[in-house]
Amino acid sequence: MEKITVFCLIAAMALLGWAGYGRWQAQAEEAYGEDTGNQYVALTFDDGPNPEYTLVLLDGLKERGVKASFFLLGKYVEENQELVRRMVEEGHLVGNHSFNHVILSKVPVEEAVAEIEKTNDAIKEVTGESPRYIRPPYGEWNDQLDERIDMEKVLWNVDPLDWKVLDREKVAGHIMTHVRNGSIILLHDSYPSTVEAAFEVIDTLKDQGYTFVTVDELLVD
Repeated sequence: MEKITVFCLIAAMALLGWAGYGRWQAQAEEAYGEDTGNQYVALTFDDGPNPEYTLVLLDGLKERGVKASFFLLGKYVEENQELVRRMVEEGHLVGNHSFNHVILSKVPVEEAVAEIEKTNDAIKEVTGESPRYIRPPYGEWNDQLDERIDMEKVLWNVDPLDWKVLDREKVAGHIMTHVRNGSIILLHDSYPSTVEAAFEVIDTLKDQGYTFVTVDELLVD
């Protein structure tokens, strides 16, 4: 019963992130509208780095010449420094996803700020630069954090719930059904099914004329 309750809570929190769908879709489509003649999409990966699956993912992205955006948990950065350095060296965007994956709007603001700053410090220690972009866990943010944190928030508009379904075919199918020009796809580089689905989506969308960009390129004014 306890496991069911926890699962339901996680699922409910994930749904909260969808509240920003319309705004982010509009912003992305404004930046890369149909009149450009091109189609752009951003693959984003949360909750890493994972010592096993992030490595496989980076190898596959390099082989395909694709750049992605990684929103890292600070608690995993120190033990996976080589992966973080490789992300930067190979042109991927590295962003902040808090230190312990807390719901930033549900904890005292000082605790939330500490979660963010501690992660920024961990990433800067490895890469030499503090990240400019943050994806708040579950998309949860508030006005107090806006006043304290000078970072760009990144939400999403395609979410296949890869962490829940754990099925390559279903994850890839959801993305292919919902993707459009300007999509920001939410994935997690902690599961083999996600990595496999990402490669399938990349290969298919590239054949359809899509270009993969990092979120800073997609959301540029």
